[in-house]
Amino acid sequence: MVKANKKTALILFSILFSLLIVSTAGIFYFKSKKPKNNTEQSSSRKIKDKYVAFLFEVYDTIQQNYWDKITDEQLVSLYVLGTEKLTEKKQEIRAKDQKSLEKLLSDKIKEINEEEKKKEFTVTLADIVLANLQPFGRSRLYSQKEEVDLKNRVENINPQTDQYGILGTKKDASPEELKKAFEQKDIELKEDTSPEAKDKLAAVNKAYEILSDEKNRAIYNQSGAEPTMEYKLLSPQIFYLHIKQFSPTTIEELLSVTQKVDKGETLNTLILDLRDNVGGAIDGLPYFLGPFIGNDQYAYQFFHQEVREDFKTKIGWLPTLIRYKKVVVLINENTQSSAEVMAAVLKKYNVGVLVGITTKGWGTVEKVFNLNGQFDPNAKYSAFLVHSLTLRDDNQPIEGKGVEPNINIKNKGWEDELTKQFSFPVLTQKVSEILTPKTP
Repeated sequence: MVKANKKTALILFSILFSLLIVSTAGIFYFKSKKPKNNTEQSSSRKIKDKYVAFLFEVYDTIQQNYWDKITDEQLVSLYVLGTEKLTEKKQEIRAKDQKSLEKLLSDKIKEINEEEKKKEFTVTLADIVLANLQPFGRSRLYSQKEEVDLKNRVENINPQTDQYGILGTKKDASPEELKKAFEQKDIELKEDTSPEAKDKLAAVNKAYEILSDEKNRAIYNQSGAEPTMEYKLLSPQIFYLHIKQFSPTTIEELLSVTQKVDKGETLNTLILDLRDNVGGAIDGLPYFLGPFIGNDQYAYQFFHQEVREDFKTKIGWLPTLIRYKKVVVLINENTQSSAEVMAAVLKKYNVGVLVGITTKGWGTVEKVFNLNGQFDPNAKYSAFLVHSLTLRDDNQPIEGKGVEPNINIKNKGWEDELTKQFSFPVLTQKVSEILTPKTP
């Protein structure tokens, strides 16, 4: 009876995850709606020059959507300093207000004779202003190509890589054909002594890892998305799961990989590795965290213009995770963004013991904002803007601080501390081996 109920729950979870992936695929790469009230403010100014109008639309987008409240004086100063950098001349402005800034920008645009140079001035100035918002360099002016590249990074898609081509097979190759091609490549490259052979062998192994798994292959065939997880059983008791980033497919992967090892009575320990996780699709965390802490739980907060916004989990426990009574979460200095949020949430709810060193402290949420006033028919620009800060378990910003481990591996005797925590010396040994791998 228990097994039957568990199977039913997994089927329901699978259906729910599939629905979530379909219904939320458009927001995972932080594509925002139109900036608030930008059209009203721009039209009220009635700016005739399309370049100046564009620069003021960027101005409005920043003032209304940037994570911190920014005054006209502060924002005008950034535009003036940016103009000075581009013109290499000191700029005089009567007052640090929008009217004076409009006159300054109009005068500078009129001084430029060539249209291409006007475009270059406008694009560069907008990018300088965005880049100089704090944290420095996080906000930028994006071209359409850069926006597409961002979407692909978040969805873990590399259009330049053909995994079938790496193995030298066709897309409709059978599993047997894939295996044969892999084995042949493996033998050839292991005999190759050239400097490039090692990298090629790693690529071949990765390609076969993706395509030999039925579900991973189906996802790759459909969207081009590559797996975000690596996993293996370290012993009959210990399951190791490494999440390399968060993408729209990560939830489905979690269900799939935990189902594969959901066997036996002794498996009760999970090592969840978030080291070097670059973050990614933070919009999916209310769904991804639910399986670890339960449904409708306060998970994390965003801080935007002095307002804290709570995010609660939207789904509940994952049946294939319930068996893990002992959980170690590995973090390091390259754990960043949404991975830091996850680490902070697991720490807050005592789901696992965080082991490693303090995370990177990249605690910003960036969003892409459409810009309506495009000035070039051959180009389209958007504002990539830091919209919010994420908060850790003590309500302090993750940005610049990071998430601290429960057990810091820089401290002498950390292994003894971990053994005392779980009374499980084999777990300590496995964690130590992962953190200090043997050199070949």
